[in-house]
Amino acid sequence: MFIRGLNFSGPIADRRLLKAILMELKLVPLEIPEGVNLILGQSHFIKTVEDIYEAMVNTAPLSKFGVAFNEASGPSLTRVDGNDPAMRELAVRNASAIAAGHIFVVAMRDGYPINVLGRIKDVPEVCGIFCATANPLEVVIAESELGRGILGVIDGAPPKGVETPEDADRRQAFLRMIGYKR
Repeated sequence: MFIRGLNFSGPIADRRLLKAILMELKLVPLEIPEGVNLILGQSHFIKTVEDIYEAMVNTAPLSKFGVAFNEASGPSLTRVDGNDPAMRELAVRNASAIAAGHIFVVAMRDGYPINVLGRIKDVPEVCGIFCATANPLEVVIAESELGRGILGVIDGAPPKGVETPEDADRRQAFLRMIGYKR
């Protein structure tokens, strides 16, 4: 019998099928207090936490932030750095809840991801960014006998419609009010 390329006969097929059946999908809600933004990404090396710290402090030195990075081998620790104890603890809680290797979480207050994302993306170890948000956030996790990995994120609510000309005027006025447009 075949289903989408899986052959259910023979010992090799049985192992492949068993692994496919044993993979679990999970939704992990992250904690984002009022006034805090999170950046969630994937990276590949132990010095990630220090390099992201340097990117943050050199780009947004007045923001309060914490960085947590989950190792994927060796001691497999959550490495942590930052300039604010509360943001460090928040980053660690969220990275620990995700519990996937080679991911990082930046929790930041008194600053915005738009100000630091380019610099974080330039960190050599950073493979990609899943999201940067202050919205309610769920992380879609796949778990197998090897470990856990992020499949994607659910970031905030779905659209409720298409902006009207009045909505566009409000958006443009807001961006000018907060200084992102002249």
